[in-house]
Amino acid sequence: MLELVPDFDKLGGLLPAVVQDAATGEVLMVAFMNREAWERTLETGEAHYFSRSRHTLWHKGGSSGHVQRVKEIYLDCDADTVLLKVEQVGGAACHTGYRSCFYRRYTGEGWEVVGQKVFDPKEVYGGG
Repeated sequence: MLELVPDFDKLGGLLPAVVQDAATGEVLMVAFMNREAWERTLETGEAHYFSRSRHTLWHKGGSSGHVQRVKEIYLDCDADTVLLKVEQVGGAACHTGYRSCFYRRYTGEGWEVVGQKVFDPKEVYGGG
């Protein structure tokens, strides 16, 4: 086995994490991990990230129940980006209720919604 360690130094302690559905290959989201999120992900088998806006560790699905069970982890050639292949519990990765965070497509004439909405965020997270 190779002895590899992700390089958290290149982006000030963060790694981009591309998240893909393990069964379909669909890209669900992109997030960031710090060393603690990386270690928690390895320990629990569920995806943890670092929220850049809230400056805190974030267990994906901790509020909504839409956790990501990690099936495989890949590290890129520079050891500064990870790819997580996950089982997306509850069918939605996006906090806006869509299956994927990439639910809008540019057509040349503007943007169109092409994704599937799985839940109503107001019902899951509250608010008006």
